[in-house]
Amino acid sequence: MGVPAFYRWLAEKYPMVVVDVIEEEPVVIDGVSIPVDTSKPNPNKIEYDNLYLDMNGIIHPCFHPEDRPSPSTFDEVFQCMFDYIDRLFVMVRPRKLLFMAIDGVAPRAKMNQQRSRRFRAAKDAAEAAAEEARLREEFEREGRNLPPKEESQLVDSNVITPGTPFMAVLSVALQYYIHLRLNYDPGWKNIKVILSDANVPGEGEHKIMSYIRLQRNLPGFDPNTRHCLYGLDADLIMLALATHEVHFSILREVVFTPGQDKCFLCGQMGHLAANCEGKAKRKAGEFDEKGDGQAVAKKPYQFLNIWTLREYLEYEMRIPNPPFQMDLERIVDDFIFICFFVGNDFLPHMPTLEIREGAINLLMAVYKKEFSSLGGYLTDGCKPNLSRVEHFIQAVGSYEDKIFQKRARMHQRQAERIKREKAQARRGDDAEPQFQPDSLVPVARFHGSRLASGASPAPFQQTVESNGNGYSGRPHKVRRLSPGATIGAAIVEAEYDIETDVQDNKEELKAKLKAAIRDKSDLFNSNNHEEDKIKLGEPGWKERYYEEKFSAKTLEEMEAIRKDVVLRYTEGLCWVMHYYYEGVCSWRWFYPYHYAPFASDLKDLGQLDIQFDLGSPFKPFNQLLGVFPAASAHALPEHYRKLMTDPNSPIIDFYPTGMQFC
Repeated sequence: MGVPAFYRWLAEKYPMVVVDVIEEEPVVIDGVSIPVDTSKPNPNKIEYDNLYLDMNGIIHPCFHPEDRPSPSTFDEVFQCMFDYIDRLFVMVRPRKLLFMAIDGVAPRAKMNQQRSRRFRAAKDAAEAAAEEARLREEFEREGRNLPPKEESQLVDSNVITPGTPFMAVLSVALQYYIHLRLNYDPGWKNIKVILSDANVPGEGEHKIMSYIRLQRNLPGFDPNTRHCLYGLDADLIMLALATHEVHFSILREVVFTPGQDKCFLCGQMGHLAANCEGKAKRKAGEFDEKGDGQAVAKKPYQFLNIWTLREYLEYEMRIPNPPFQMDLERIVDDFIFICFFVGNDFLPHMPTLEIREGAINLLMAVYKKEFSSLGGYLTDGCKPNLSRVEHFIQAVGSYEDKIFQKRARMHQRQAERIKREKAQARRGDDAEPQFQPDSLVPVARFHGSRLASGASPAPFQQTVESNGNGYSGRPHKVRRLSPGATIGAAIVEAEYDIETDVQDNKEELKAKLKAAIRDKSDLFNSNNHEEDKIKLGEPGWKERYYEEKFSAKTLEEMEAIRKDVVLRYTEGLCWVMHYYYEGVCSWRWFYPYHYAPFASDLKDLGQLDIQFDLGSPFKPFNQLLGVFPAASAHALPEHYRKLMTDPNSPIIDFYPTGMQFC
């Protein structure tokens, strides 16, 4: 379930569920920052009891931040994390518990996705390194100075995986941080702190949910406990609903979509080109090397209040003329279950259903329309009623032809629009104007050269480049001549500043590297459009789908594959439901296909015998062997590395190179 798609759908459909966080800032007195007293009442007018942190939603942003240069040492990452946690603590101010959960070894069902992501990360890193080396050579040929390439402990983000040395050091650093805060921060004085590090199996958010379920079974548990969970995954919303705890909030950053309120003149967020004042770019955080000293605005945060979402669902999912008294908790369970069909971390979404096309709205509408004929709820706790599920999904499947035909029309309109835009670009309809306002004309630049005395002033501003002293001629310092002043009377001499030039070259290298990687990605995407052989919506689309995606050649093969895909997909629905409500029912189960069946294929579900064997989680090093590419072998013990790199290794085929793994 894509985070931007689901979260955007939820926030647009139910706007009152999202509330902006009121954040108290430290006070600065005589240059000394006085930290916020977190023992005082929360300015958001809500006193939370428990704060749960899905730590992987903190580690990754600190490892490769968007608003500042990437850190180069583990210590910088840890300091960034400590500041991050401090900020979250100031917002929430829990009074009883702080639970910090780091992802441990994941169930086998998640490992396929992990493997795909880590292989892609390794390939992207290798391409970026090769492109940077090429650009450095190009700059050196032009005689342009660059600082030496910085050594970094953080060249490989794949180390954020259980079993690596980084995760071991991270655990020690967090223990140090916790002890420090417990001893010196008054807001931490009376709370319990639990750290579940990468040595504890299970995903962080599910370890948190397991803890909440266990606490509810203890004597003396307060049903009015106020929970707040921080994390970036859309699944957290479903997991919070699945607890059936009323007083639950999800804390998350406001999502800035690319290009949102971004000025194309200066490249900054917060205004459009029409309102651009031409101000210099603000400093992007503490580690920015090129800012002007102003602090960049912090990203705002929001609370997504589950109690408000429950009220929306109670209203939205009202059944006309219900056959019996409706139970909101059972309705919530069914809503969570039907959302599994649009995809999650363990199952691909059905070809029929896309969140951006209103798939969840369709599922809800079909559910309300068919409820009376279903004979009851789709689920009972963690167990789906497969006969009712079949009835429901077959009703959804009846819309498949219309969905595919509408999608084909939309794609056709999009293709025609792109074609028109390309034609306009070739004609030059959107070319840069030949004449610009005076405010946009570049000012004069002088580099280590002296203009001849008595030369006539140019009628327009110009760029003067030096070709002496081994200088490449790229503009460096900027000076503006007074209007009407003669060059002879105002001889301008610009001193060549080697240090600043090196810094400028470094920034230009970064910009060119970023642009080259983006262009290569765009070129790949534009030149590798395979012919649509399936043609969803045209007669015979289902047969073509199974032939292309599952290599079914005959009708008998197609039917056999369809039945197996339906069985595995139904197992997946049952597995995910159990995982959300009671935890892992099988550590080794996984969905063995890349694609999902069609909604209309889910037939005879009531006759399926779904059984799971609990098994045990993988050992951390074994998981690393399963999800790491050979480029990340450095994070494994030496003898394990040979299994990934030695041509005679019995498992060398699992570590392909190039595009074979895509």
